[in-house]
Amino acid sequence: MRKNFFYIIPFIISFLWLFIINHSSNPFILKGPDFLKFYQILIFLFYMSVFILNRSISQTTFYGLGLIILLGIIKLFIGMILGKPVGFLIIILILELIVLMIIRRSYLNM
Repeated sequence: MRKNFFYIIPFIISFLWLFIINHSSNPFILKGPDFLKFYQILIFLFYMSVFILNRSISQTTFYGLGLIILLGIIKLFIGMILGKPVGFLIIILILELIVLMIIRRSYLNM
C-alpha cells in the first residue's frame, strides 16, 4: 500500500499544478503548450517516483504508464480532430511506448 502511494503522488502534483496555474481540473481543455507542460510534469514525476523506489517494476507501475499514455492518446485524437499541430505530442508518445516496451520485455516477462 505504501509503495502504491508513491505512484499517486505524481498525479496529485501535476493536477495541483494544473489547477493552480490554469484554474482548471480538466487537462483536455488545455491548449497545446499548456498541455505539454502538464504532460511533461506528469511523466517526469512518475518516472522519478519509479526510480526513487528502485525496486522491481510492478503491475501498478505498468498500469500507471498505461494511464499516462492513454491520456496522451486521447489528447492526440482531440488535437487531430480539431486540426491542431500535434508533432511534439506524437514524439513524446513514441518515446513513452518505447520505454513501455522495454519495461514490459525486461521486467514483467510477459
